[in-house]
Amino acid sequence: MEALEVGYRLVDTAENYRNEVGVGRALRRVPRDEVFVTSKFNKRWHSVDGARTAFEASAEKLGVEYLDLLLIHWPNPDQDRYVDAWQGLIALREAGLVRAIGTSNFKPAHLQRLIDETGVAPEVNQVQLSPVWAKQAEREFHTKHGIVTEAWSPLGKGTDLLDHPTVREAAEAHGRTPAQVVLRWETQQEVVPIPKSANRARLEQNLAIFDFDLTDAELDALSALDGTARTAADSDRSGH
Repeated sequence: MEALEVGYRLVDTAENYRNEVGVGRALRRVPRDEVFVTSKFNKRWHSVDGARTAFEASAEKLGVEYLDLLLIHWPNPDQDRYVDAWQGLIALREAGLVRAIGTSNFKPAHLQRLIDETGVAPEVNQVQLSPVWAKQAEREFHTKHGIVTEAWSPLGKGTDLLDHPTVREAAEAHGRTPAQVVLRWETQQEVVPIPKSANRARLEQNLAIFDFDLTDAELDALSALDGTARTAADSDRSGH
């Protein structure tokens, strides 16, 4: 797995990505305690026992005894069982099978319900986030409750973000690629981006973003792009 060779140590997997078996093969080449392994499970496992079943299936495919982070992939509020799934995750963490627990694509209202009904806030919420989907309300809620914000699609897949003049101007000013500028905007916002690429050169570039800083003016200009792209995925209406 080139990402591990390049130096990445956070691996993002999911039942729905169907990448756990392949990642598991790559994990056997490195010490387990050097890699932070995340997985996510689908709505069919939204119950206390279902969360345990989902964990066991993912752990077997990955060839690991524990997961560093396990997430509910989507809330699926029409099914109305995500609180049960969350209780299952709490039990897994208490049993030492999962070191951290969280959610993906949860809105503040979904997160508040978890907190109200269980007294336990997620440690991570992974959301679709980039300058064109800045998710300011979500990030403010996360900060208030000690939730780490992770970003999927951090480069604005399906939009013209990387070609936007604001991004290109900042890239030219710093001698960086547009992707590096966008990822640096996210890390300077205390967001953990999870870019995906099968290209080794891009993997290396996406990792080389911590030796420069965007100015306050550049950060503000990038933040002003919020809402300029197509609507992001709505977790009240979609999910698996």
